[in-house]
Amino acid sequence: MEILRIFLIPFAFLYGLITRLRNYLFDVGLLSQTTFPIPVISVGNLTTGGTGKTPHIEYLIRLLHPRVHVATLSRGYGRKTRGFRQAEYGDNATVVGDEPMQYLMKFPDISIFVDEKRKRGIRKLLKKQPSTEVVLLDDAFQHRFVKPGFSILLTDYLNPYTGNYLLPAGSLREPVSGAKRADAIIVTKSPKVLSPITYRSMVEELKPLPHQEVFFSYIDYGKMVPLWDEMPEPEDNHKYSNILLFAGIANIYPIQEYLSNYCFELITIEFKDHYRYKAKDLERIKENFNDLYSRNKLLVTTEKDAMRLIVPEIYDLARELPLHYLPIEVKFHNQFKDSFNKKILTYVDENKPKH
Repeated sequence: MEILRIFLIPFAFLYGLITRLRNYLFDVGLLSQTTFPIPVISVGNLTTGGTGKTPHIEYLIRLLHPRVHVATLSRGYGRKTRGFRQAEYGDNATVVGDEPMQYLMKFPDISIFVDEKRKRGIRKLLKKQPSTEVVLLDDAFQHRFVKPGFSILLTDYLNPYTGNYLLPAGSLREPVSGAKRADAIIVTKSPKVLSPITYRSMVEELKPLPHQEVFFSYIDYGKMVPLWDEMPEPEDNHKYSNILLFAGIANIYPIQEYLSNYCFELITIEFKDHYRYKAKDLERIKENFNDLYSRNKLLVTTEKDAMRLIVPEIYDLARELPLHYLPIEVKFHNQFKDSFNKKILTYVDENKPKH
């Protein structure tokens, strides 16, 4: 891998020149940014994925939805449609993307929109839903044509952006200097027990600017959920002989680590991030599961992957799988929760439209 990286470093250098020039043009105003008269909160990262944007958007929805009218705007990665669209009952991941579909299934009372052009998307959603009081931009840190009022930058605890390389030698979308645009930095997937030494060493590595505050969140897995209504719920804390996990997400290690506590053998089939499953994939999964010589076994995927299975092209095949998915939420360590919530709520209260 290191040999390949050395070969790719010249290409990463060229990519870095391009992204630095682009950022400079925005910074000096030669490329214009648009602001909006309502609170706009951006959640994104410097890398190509796997930092936990989706559950952090969900955290913000839970925090804000009881107080204000919330809308989310995503690119709709992996969908077959293009342009502006509101997610509606009856849609699926091929129409709006897996993440917006997940928001729709969990939060049917808020407005979910997709548009690959975020500036156009906000304008259209405000025209369609003029009662909107706050917009949550999903994966928009590099979408600089919109200037959010509050920008949240995520970084993985085990893979912080400080030790990464630019594409294609690494997974950085832009130079680390771009982190200066963030109002808050969240270290995601941190240990549930966070020592003061760990906190200080990570903050020293990230080197936040005076206006930036660093928060730490961790993953909290929910109870396993059968994908199909007729399936029984699995027993709590049951130890399985085998668990077969398949997933198409950027970082699979947290769910592997979690599931390994509930089985004697964990078998994993990995697909690329946002993978669009085909019939042959489901046949392969079914065959691998049936080949496990035990009745004490479980077939598991992620919540996001489940959204990509309930689509017309493969629905009938997916129904043949005794499948469960594992929902997740993010939680903030106690010493950070109140201050993070207050920062978000204060920004929204001070900037929401006055009716």
